[in-house]
Amino acid sequence: MFKSLNPFKSLQSKVSSKTPLQSQPVIKFADPLHQQVAQQVEHCYQVAESKLEKHFPRPEVGFMLRGKSAGTAHLQLNKLRFNPKLLNDNQQAFLDDVIPHEICHLLAFQLYGRVKPHGREWQHLMQHLYGRVPRTTHSFDTRSVEGKTFEYFCQCGLVNLSIRRHNKVVRGETQYRCRKCGSKLKPN
Repeated sequence: MFKSLNPFKSLQSKVSSKTPLQSQPVIKFADPLHQQVAQQVEHCYQVAESKLEKHFPRPEVGFMLRGKSAGTAHLQLNKLRFNPKLLNDNQQAFLDDVIPHEICHLLAFQLYGRVKPHGREWQHLMQHLYGRVPRTTHSFDTRSVEGKTFEYFCQCGLVNLSIRRHNKVVRGETQYRCRKCGSKLKPN
């Protein structure tokens, strides 16, 4: 899925370790907003390399993420995935916060190995490299990306379950309880 999105694979082996602050060519995307994200990823890597005086391999960048997550970092694969719908709805916040957030996950893994996802190493990188407040989640309006929900009821009232959770109930794999009252959720 991501193979055609990474022009850096062939370049990574050619980049000398003696030139750690060398700029990398930015991949070309047909969508101007996706292109802007790719340029911001490169800019963030240049900032990191300048401040840390170390070269980092560039990640593959994709826009195939769905659901309520704005972005994900796949540590061992060195991949970044972004949610195109949330990107379109929150362009500046993506450039300012989401991209550095996900890049710091990759950098923390490459610098420190397996650490807590939003632990002190990640927090330090967010603050030191990009001057950003290290927030673990975004506060975007996700109504446009919400999937179909199913109405269930408890003693408190209405609770909407995602299609995934609803299907688990239908298949008899699980039962859900209300977080407030503790009663079993029942379908409408």
